[in-house]
Amino acid sequence: MKRIGLILFGVLLLGILMRGGYLLNAQQITQKDCFFLSSLHYTAKGMGFWYDKENGGFESISEIPYEELACKKCHTASCDVCHKKEVEGELSYSVESAKDQTLCLKCHARQKKMMGIDKERGEMDVHFAKGMQCSDCHTNKEMHGDGAEYNSMKQKGAMDVKCQNCHADISPTRSHTVHKGKLDCAACHTRRVVTCYNCHFETLVKEGKKKAIPTTDWVFLINHNGKVTSGNFQSIAYQGKTFVSYAPHFSHSVMKKGRGCDECHATKIVKRMKKKKQRLTWYKKGKLQSVKGVIPIVDGRFDLLFLDREDGEWKPIKKAPEPVVQYSGYGTPLSDEQLKKLAQKMGK
Repeated sequence: MKRIGLILFGVLLLGILMRGGYLLNAQQITQKDCFFLSSLHYTAKGMGFWYDKENGGFESISEIPYEELACKKCHTASCDVCHKKEVEGELSYSVESAKDQTLCLKCHARQKKMMGIDKERGEMDVHFAKGMQCSDCHTNKEMHGDGAEYNSMKQKGAMDVKCQNCHADISPTRSHTVHKGKLDCAACHTRRVVTCYNCHFETLVKEGKKKAIPTTDWVFLINHNGKVTSGNFQSIAYQGKTFVSYAPHFSHSVMKKGRGCDECHATKIVKRMKKKKQRLTWYKKGKLQSVKGVIPIVDGRFDLLFLDREDGEWKPIKKAPEPVVQYSGYGTPLSDEQLKKLAQKMGK
């Protein structure tokens, strides 16, 4: 009888465990069941793709897997992050709460910094100045995905938003026709980008915090999808090694009136780059200084300053080694032929 009792108890216990396992598995949602789990908002795959050593990323220097970094935490864990709303002590699903721009800016810190700079200088993005929100341009597909797992928002198919969605009737001015479809709107209509310069990787590893120097009043030009568009870069120093990554970048600092020819063609920056390296940054009186204006990204034409951080203070690295260079976000540098064309004087 005792043996029979033990058998019955075992069967009962197995049933409970199996039932518990079933309930657990029933709560495990797969990408097949929910395409949001494949979206960039959920996977944050863009950061990992940029960092991956297989893509020439910074992991080749740090030798620290992406999964071990605080960057991995920057993703949308569930729909609740954006759609949860509390009304009179009760939780409910809300579309309106997800359209709140302040919610977007909690994660998109660089964009928040850019908006702050523009507002401070009285040069707000033309869309934000009219009261537009992120959701006025960015689609549901971009927010929630489409079932495909993209490496980057710069990968073809990942994004729906483009200027022509609203500006279909662009007047055929000389500026719009002379480049013969090889110039993206952002190249001329982006006022400035903000660069998180010289990310201090040791702080990220030890404290899980990002420390960098916001630098602005420049716009970089890079090739992307067959056109020249606005770009940006990320520089990093870690344990005596240096790294820089260049990529297409849209800063949401948009001007209604585009640049004049002389702001890109035959400038001092371009003329200097034809002959030698352009110094992008330097240190003076305890502060980082930088060149201003439109800067074409061309292989081997930049001189960058790298800094270390000790006791909360930035200090230039003397005789820093040449950086490992990466082109990410599906961008490529301008060619010598493109630089030659930029060196030619255009317009009146």
